[in-house]
Amino acid sequence: MGKRAPKKGSQKGSRKRSVSSAGRSQQALPALSSLADLPRFSELTPSDRQRSAFGEAATQAAQSLGCSVDEMALGCVVRLDRGFPAVVTADALFRAEFSAHLTKGGDSRVAVGDWVLARVPAGHDMGLILQILPRESDIARWRGGSRGERQTLAANVSVVLVVQQLGAAPISCERIARSAVIARDCGARVAVVLTKADRAPSAVLAEDVAAVRDVLGEECGLVMTSSADGVEAERAEKDAGALGVAWGPAAVRSLVPEGTVAIVLGESGAGKSTLLNALLGHDVLKTGAVRGSDDAGRHTTVARRMVSVPGGGVIVDEPGLRSLPIVGHERGLAAVFPEVADAARGCRFCDCTHTHEPGCQVRELLSEGRISQRRYDAYVALAAEMRESARTLDPDIVL
Repeated sequence: MGKRAPKKGSQKGSRKRSVSSAGRSQQALPALSSLADLPRFSELTPSDRQRSAFGEAATQAAQSLGCSVDEMALGCVVRLDRGFPAVVTADALFRAEFSAHLTKGGDSRVAVGDWVLARVPAGHDMGLILQILPRESDIARWRGGSRGERQTLAANVSVVLVVQQLGAAPISCERIARSAVIARDCGARVAVVLTKADRAPSAVLAEDVAAVRDVLGEECGLVMTSSADGVEAERAEKDAGALGVAWGPAAVRSLVPEGTVAIVLGESGAGKSTLLNALLGHDVLKTGAVRGSDDAGRHTTVARRMVSVPGGGVIVDEPGLRSLPIVGHERGLAAVFPEVADAARGCRFCDCTHTHEPGCQVRELLSEGRISQRRYDAYVALAAEMRESARTLDPDIVL
């Protein structure tokens, strides 16, 4: 038996339901007046290139729409709730929608930190994003398989804080290294924050610090923290001092001075929200209980948002990332491992994997003791992953 044709008006009814759902979604968003710690416009600084692009775009948009240029505003996206942006300008903070031009052109994927051209008609409490201005940096990860795409986590960020929780066993620097590669590829500085230091015995703390410095270099910013009180936290703070590692929220704050925008990256449960609450001086971000099964915290951050740090700059709070694949980040790999990348250019074979081939200059570095085994292993593993990802990508994907 053939399928019944849909009843007349069913498409209209479906449209009504979707519109109604969208309306409910917007109504469910938190009121902007209830949100604390969002940055003021004066705390955020667009580049000269972005200011110039805004001026040209504002004039063109006003002429095209037949409205006053006074309705055009330079704004920064400071929060995203399920894709709905909140924008701050010199005069206001408002929710914004996207112009039809942006949505039809497929360029409406705005990120926290983006500078935008927004139209704010007089008497309206919402704005309309007309254009996303050029980004100075784009902290992005690969999402999807062979036909995936880049997902921008935050735009116009200058510092990436890689958060790694500590424990009874030594940490693996694999996740820290790949976060650093992504950050450096996007032009941002990298610093590492080791949380829950009270959980790690003194010997493990020393090994963890040595591993981070070994893989990322002595010049990489490194801070240790603990939200706990008591003897173990005091012991960890003393250990940090003996190891020459800065301690506590004040040290983290120094990594993000005024006028700086940073993003916190880490796995779910790494202690990011707890850390940000300590920086803010009050509990504004939800924290989760620790699971007994794996001693990890629970995922709590949902919205992507900026928070203003008292006495410091602005930090983007990003939901925990379960995966952080690296696709097309060869430039970042070379920036994190410059001496290894230089040696690789001298290998006998251009497709050298640096594992067994004759004439490999990278393995010569290792054999001569000019790089450590840990640093060599990190480079080789990440380079192999990028080669494999490039091999499996569909030919029409442009990185």
